[in-house]
Amino acid sequence: MELNGKVSLISGSSRGIGRACAILLAEAGSDIVVNYLSNVDAAEAVVEQIKMRGRRAIAIKADVSKRDECNAMIEQAQKELGPIQILVNNAGITRDRSFLKMSVEQWHEVLLVNLDGAFNLTGKILPGMIELKWGRVINMSSIVAQIGNFGQSNYAVAKGGLIAFTKSLAREVATKGVTVNAIAPGFIDTDMTAVVPEKSLDLVRELTPMGRLGSAEEVAIVVRFLAHPMASFITGEVVKVNGGLHM
Repeated sequence: MELNGKVSLISGSSRGIGRACAILLAEAGSDIVVNYLSNVDAAEAVVEQIKMRGRRAIAIKADVSKRDECNAMIEQAQKELGPIQILVNNAGITRDRSFLKMSVEQWHEVLLVNLDGAFNLTGKILPGMIELKWGRVINMSSIVAQIGNFGQSNYAVAKGGLIAFTKSLAREVATKGVTVNAIAPGFIDTDMTAVVPEKSLDLVRELTPMGRLGSAEEVAIVVRFLAHPMASFITGEVVKVNGGLHM
């Protein structure tokens, strides 16, 4: 129970990687804020899974692209559970289109959720981490930020921005007891990849040395590691979880 007494907020944690992170951090002893946008039933199911493990948990609806909703969520969470010391900026969306066919709305929507969302949440939570002299900020980037991908220039920019944000913020808070790291998953078996044509996924498997997609739990275990008190000398890093697709 290495995270006993800590409170974690995982954005976009009603499903996929976020859900796996919430459950693994709870198993490590943390109380959990489950953030969701639309699927309240899925969020409440995650809450029940966490409570079965003996930890406290609440589900709060908030659009991370909207600063006022982020502030309200964090204030409610801290009132009910206490100071948030572990933040996983996981919420993300795709609006895929080749660049010349991409609308202004598709460009900005992805940046607002994937990049501004991390700004909104971190800006509200970080002062409390600094005051307590202990905190973990973990940003969910992507292999797409590192190698690019056809039809995902907006997503690549947003996820690449998270890497730059990670490194800059890590330098700013390195002496304040707060670490800031990023994870760059490869192609993971989630709802997001479920809409990818099977022929494209077959090509990904062929190009991946391990010959398969990853699981949400294989990403979440890295989140748990980076949140561990003993990971206190690791900051500004980008951990690849991609089966060897990008080395």
